[in-house]
Amino acid sequence: MAKRSKAYEAAEAKIEVGKQYAPIEAITLAKETNPSKFDATVEIAFRLGVDPRKADQMVRGTVILPHGTGKTARVLVFATGERAEAAIAAGADFVGSDDMIAKVAAGWTDFDAAVASPDMMGKVGRLGKVLGPRNLMPNPKTGTVTPDVAKAVTDIKGGKIDFRVDKHSNLHFIIGKVSFDSQKLVENYAAALEEVLRLKPSASKGRYISKATITTTFGPGIGIDPNVTKVLADA
Repeated sequence: MAKRSKAYEAAEAKIEVGKQYAPIEAITLAKETNPSKFDATVEIAFRLGVDPRKADQMVRGTVILPHGTGKTARVLVFATGERAEAAIAAGADFVGSDDMIAKVAAGWTDFDAAVASPDMMGKVGRLGKVLGPRNLMPNPKTGTVTPDVAKAVTDIKGGKIDFRVDKHSNLHFIIGKVSFDSQKLVENYAAALEEVLRLKPSASKGRYISKATITTTFGPGIGIDPNVTKVLADA
């Protein structure tokens, strides 16, 4: 086990072990205990009461954070013709068809999101082994397979995030940067939480969110009370 820094230990000492903080308290504490000197990312993790091995309990979705993520996403678009031109105009970082497919097939994944027009999916689908494990595969359920590739690029650049429960029933996503004020982080958290709750599978029984934790990039985890779902009213 790696040795923890003094800054990390000092941050951890400020957190009450086992306590589940209200969202605004947890977010404020995460900012105060950030041990990094750089503008760290603020991240949320949920443990869900679902069995992701069953198709009817898979939780996957997207949400546009009202204050963005604090990071400008690099977007790759698979498109041709007018759609490719529209993607470039919308600010896509990489646009192409067969050339980009070949580049990705060779192992290149230096981007944060991928979008494809429907007519390209017959070829893009072959990239599943490269893009799938990195959660980068375009998918109509997340709005990344669409004839309106320009809107998809604008949404992603504007703070749209994708989330998907992993095989251990954990859901993980970012809600901003330490430099955001606490209220903006709370509003981003509330928007993401609302969407996660909306996507609760009917097959999920018992407690849906059993555990919630907030952390910064290299900071300690801080428990959030999963029973507080009306976040803004609580704040």
